[in-house]
Amino acid sequence: MKIMITGATGYVGHSLALELAKQGNLVHVLVRDTHSVFIPNHPNIRLFKGDITNLPSIKRAMQDCEQVYHTAALVKFWEKDPTKFYKANVDGTNNILASALESGVKKLVFTSSCGVIGSSIGEPLNENDPRISAFDNDYELTKFIAENMVKQYAHKGLSTVIVSLSKVFGPGIETHPISVNRAIKHFIEGDITFIPLPASYISNYCFIDDVVKGHILAMKNGISGEKYILGGENISYLSFFTMLREISHVKTKLVQAPRLAVHLVVYLQWIKYKLTNADLFFTAKAIRHIYCNKAFSSQKAIDYLGYHFTPLKTALEKTVHFLKTNQHEQ
Repeated sequence: MKIMITGATGYVGHSLALELAKQGNLVHVLVRDTHSVFIPNHPNIRLFKGDITNLPSIKRAMQDCEQVYHTAALVKFWEKDPTKFYKANVDGTNNILASALESGVKKLVFTSSCGVIGSSIGEPLNENDPRISAFDNDYELTKFIAENMVKQYAHKGLSTVIVSLSKVFGPGIETHPISVNRAIKHFIEGDITFIPLPASYISNYCFIDDVVKGHILAMKNGISGEKYILGGENISYLSFFTMLREISHVKTKLVQAPRLAVHLVVYLQWIKYKLTNADLFFTAKAIRHIYCNKAFSSQKAIDYLGYHFTPLKTALEKTVHFLKTNQHEQ
């Protein structure tokens, strides 16, 4: 089968492209740089130069493909030019959807984020829970808009499924300066690790292998117009790093940082940006994403897709081994 994937030079798309290629599919990947070191390497993978903002390149890559996985997105807390989020995450998604409908694609899976659902209070959130806070960053807002577009195209006749990811980690390429993998790596290397005060805030962590399988299950079993959370275990920051300490046998110091101290760091970073024009890693608004609970339920994906997730301890053991040996198939 011919399958198109966007975002194959990204963390999730890279692993997904390799897995689909190994299964014997002919995988078309749309990439801006055909010489990128992040391009997945397999005989069944064919490169097409272009990007999701260029319709002709999309149509070339999508020709004769029965399935499309749209994983590409601009993923940042902040961008100097906010319109880049809309160009990539909204206009780019619309280009993919329109081309898929025109090309007669049988099914499309769209990769989204649990950030669209927002923060939780009490029980873990599911796909139908309303967001209880306003959007305070362009990434989550544009992914929300894109999700609505994906649902609209389901009504136009294109079979579409949305999968929402929580905090993904595990063996794979590293393309972002802030990620769970980087936090794990710093911790096992003995670097002082800062976590929110109190450290009882809960987050959901999903293993990359489970996420890849979840995408393929969504393509196979997902109902058009529906959304499925591909998550893992809900656990506090303190419990997460305590488990990591036991696995890695390190004595790295954990420091619980008050919100006020983090605001001060962000303020100093903002001054640096004004003086040097250096990129910001995160903003004052982004602090809200750290000092809140983000617990999610994958029960719908378990019940309807056949999804299951790896126990967190097992997933962390595999991740620690990977980060220590840096062995990963390109």
